[in-house]
Amino acid sequence: KKLSKFPVEVKVLPSVDNIVNGEVTIDSIKHVDVEDILGREPVKPQKSLLQRNIKKKNILVTGAGGSIGSELCRQIVQLKPDTLILYENSEYNLYSIHQELIEIIDDISVIPILATVCNYDQLESVIKKFQIQTIFHAAAYKHVPMVEMNISEGVFNNVIGTYNVAKASFNHQVKNMILISTDKAVRPTNIMGASKRFSELILQAYSMNNTDTCFSMVRFGNVLDSA
Repeated sequence: KKLSKFPVEVKVLPSVDNIVNGEVTIDSIKHVDVEDILGREPVKPQKSLLQRNIKKKNILVTGAGGSIGSELCRQIVQLKPDTLILYENSEYNLYSIHQELIEIIDDISVIPILATVCNYDQLESVIKKFQIQTIFHAAAYKHVPMVEMNISEGVFNNVIGTYNVAKASFNHQVKNMILISTDKAVRPTNIMGASKRFSELILQAYSMNNTDTCFSMVRFGNVLDSA
């Protein structure tokens, strides 16, 4: 961590015992992979659980061009949905993830929608038109200093945007709506964390109604290898 501010490349050296015993050579020095700093064994996902709400279903990912949303899309297409709707308000990010996905798959309908979750009518029309069954809501302003400097826009996007997604899911009996939240929503000390906690409360309130929609959320910590 201390070296990262300098123009120095960090590499991984084999154990001293292996070097002394001649079991490894200088060629064994390798680049540091993101897995090397995880600090534990990776947990492999259970494919049957992943497929349950995705395979042969119509999926909507909000914020599809962001660091989390785009990786969700890459994983989702591997699980063979019928349709994947990329819902994104950045033209460049939407173009980038759409081009990437259509180059690696040809048997799934991938549809880019240039839109914002802050526009309820727009969101509702997409859900109705494509008969969406599962929504992954990753659209949010997440950079803490930027939201602190743009409080109104940050809160409006994160809170009202989530409210619109939850309301549309409830009104149109979307089977599953998953909110991508953050560990910064725990006893929040900044506007971004508070806005995401507010978003969680919206889902908790909707889930208390008599509804066929399964509202759920997951709190991400800082994601390795993301922006």
